Amino acid sequence: MHRATPFLALALLAGLGIAARADEKLAPDQQAKVEAMLKQEGFTKWDEIELDDGMIEVDDAIDANGKKFDLKLDPKTLAIVKRKAE
Repeated sequence: MHRATPFLALALLAGLGIAARADEKLAPDQQAKVEAMLKQEGFTKWDEIELDDGMIEVDDAIDANGKKFDLKLDPKTLAIVKRKAE
C-alpha cells in the first residue's frame, strides 16, 4: 500500500495544477480594454475578470438599471458572446 502513495500524491498535485491554471488573470493592457468596453456597453461595476477555457469571463457585471449578469467575451474582439442574468 505504501507504493501507491507516491502515485496518489502525484495525481493529486497534477489535478491541483490543472485547477490552478483554469482561471487566469488578464494582462493589464487587456484588462483595461475589457473594462473600457464594459463601460461603453453601460456596465457600471463588476467583480472578477479572468480568462477561462479560452474565453474572457466577467462575473457579476451590473448594468445601468442595476441588473446583474455573468458575461463571456470573445478574447480577440471583446464582443459579448454570452450574457446570463443572475
